[in-house]
Amino acid sequence: MSDTPTTEPNAPASTGVSHPKTIRSFVRRTGRTTSGQAKAVAEIGPRFLLPYQAGHVEPGAFFAGSVQSGTKVAASRPLIFEIGFGMGEATALIAAQLPEKDFLCCEVHPPGVGALLKRIAEQQLTNIRIIAHDAVEVIDQMLPEQSLDGVHIFFPDPWHKKRHNKRRLLQAPLIARLAARLNVGGYLHCATDWQPYAEQMLQLLSAEPRLKNAALASHPELGGYAPKPHYRPLTKFEKRGLKLGHGVWDLVFERV
Repeated sequence: MSDTPTTEPNAPASTGVSHPKTIRSFVRRTGRTTSGQAKAVAEIGPRFLLPYQAGHVEPGAFFAGSVQSGTKVAASRPLIFEIGFGMGEATALIAAQLPEKDFLCCEVHPPGVGALLKRIAEQQLTNIRIIAHDAVEVIDQMLPEQSLDGVHIFFPDPWHKKRHNKRRLLQAPLIARLAARLNVGGYLHCATDWQPYAEQMLQLLSAEPRLKNAALASHPELGGYAPKPHYRPLTKFEKRGLKLGHGVWDLVFERV
């Protein structure tokens, strides 16, 4: 995993939060890779782990056995990009629910990568590929514009303290990059269990001119938030939070 950050411009003043000079899609966490996770990396990693590279990759190439820059492979299936899948529980469940779609997933936490690979093996999933690299650099370097049919960002670090808000992943420059890489009609789905972050997400996503709020017309009573889409499962952590009275906010925006 590279430690090289991606340089970003400052966020617009209207967000109330200055964007850091460098931003990553992750924070390094401690954790031990179990023997089962290590075995999954060794045995099926060569098939499901893709290398990071500097150079655009055509969407179909991620699942065609070649990620060389410039490789021309027709994309015949919808491609969904996920940023930060944690231990992979929700990712595996969604991929199993939607076998007609392909999922390109970024995560740098080794135990999480191993855990998802283990789930892939146990559930015999074939529609997931993993890039163990900073998602911001993957977006910038590997994903051409209008190459994605969906983006999932579930429960990113909320950075609760106000002085740390600038470290949040969802900022105007990244949203603009993601919007540019969505096909017309593609969607960006975010979810958080921290209300101040949900409010900031709603403000920032609504300000991106290439996106429209998919829930406004169908669910005006939710104030811009969306009902939980059927494909996003309740993880054990989310269920625990709901039992404690914590809220969860989904936001679904479409590329126009």
